[in-house]
Amino acid sequence: MTKKTSKNKSSARVRRSEEFKSEALKLAETVGATAAARELGINTNQIYAWRAKQARSDSRSQHEDQLQTEIAKLKRELAQATEEVAILKKATAYFAKNTR
Repeated sequence: MTKKTSKNKSSARVRRSEEFKSEALKLAETVGATAAARELGINTNQIYAWRAKQARSDSRSQHEDQLQTEIAKLKRELAQATEEVAILKKATAYFAKNTR
């Protein structure tokens, strides 16, 4: 008995590299998702899913950039307020000495 080797569904579902995905999305932008999917031999829904995932990732990165900018601004403000408090403490100590 010889066993026939056939492709099962798991071997047909090959994980695509990130480079492949980005190239597929670029192609989809120029020729359209349906044409790109047909040319690459993948399902059109896969291109739409990759596009949605990229959009979520981009918006998350944008949000992180905004948070980093806000954190830097708040750190500067905190440093300035800390410096002002130190100056006021010194001034208070100086004037307290002179009033006695």
